[in-house]
Amino acid sequence: MVSVHTLAVFLVASAVLIVVPGPNHVYIAARSLAEGRRAGVASAFGVETGTLVHIAVAAAGLSYLVATSALAFNFVKYAGAAYLVYLGIRTLLSRDPEQATVGRSRQRSLRRVYAEGVVVNVFNPKVILFFLAFLPQFVDPAAGSVPAQIVLLGVVLLLLGLASDLLYAAAAGSLGEWMRVRPRFPRYQRYASGALYLGLGAATALAGPGHRRS
Repeated sequence: MVSVHTLAVFLVASAVLIVVPGPNHVYIAARSLAEGRRAGVASAFGVETGTLVHIAVAAAGLSYLVATSALAFNFVKYAGAAYLVYLGIRTLLSRDPEQATVGRSRQRSLRRVYAEGVVVNVFNPKVILFFLAFLPQFVDPAAGSVPAQIVLLGVVLLLLGLASDLLYAAAAGSLGEWMRVRPRFPRYQRYASGALYLGLGAATALAGPGHRRS
């Protein structure tokens, strides 16, 4: 099993990487800004549920197959990019200025928001590359089952990621509440959120090898 020293080093390294805002953080912040803190929290849990999928894939050794197969990698990459672009266009074309408010968000099932977070993270190719490049550095085949070590490290990373995701959701939600009491800001919220989704879609389409988790 993973040694205490290795786990401590992994915690520090993971914290350093997570503290820097990544695409998942931007997605969660955009969702929370546009639809309220509850939607941001639901997105955070959805994103980290997607991380569970990546952990399972990495433990099964499938991350390497996806990363080394141009067809599989491009499918994941462009599917994720297309979905983010769809979210951006849907947000920008909304004619209801109140659609981005907390009230409307509460009418919409948070299950849908949660599910969209899962999809966004599962089809984030950078997460696949991150698990492939980062986790094996802390795995010692002589210490026992490699899949078990990957699962343990992945769960630790997930918990750190969830903590940071919730902070972004709370901060963006507070900012969104402040903006919504100003008459013109709901429209700007919609434009800003739509632009962020489109930007994330473009970044996902251009994704290549890297060591960032989110």
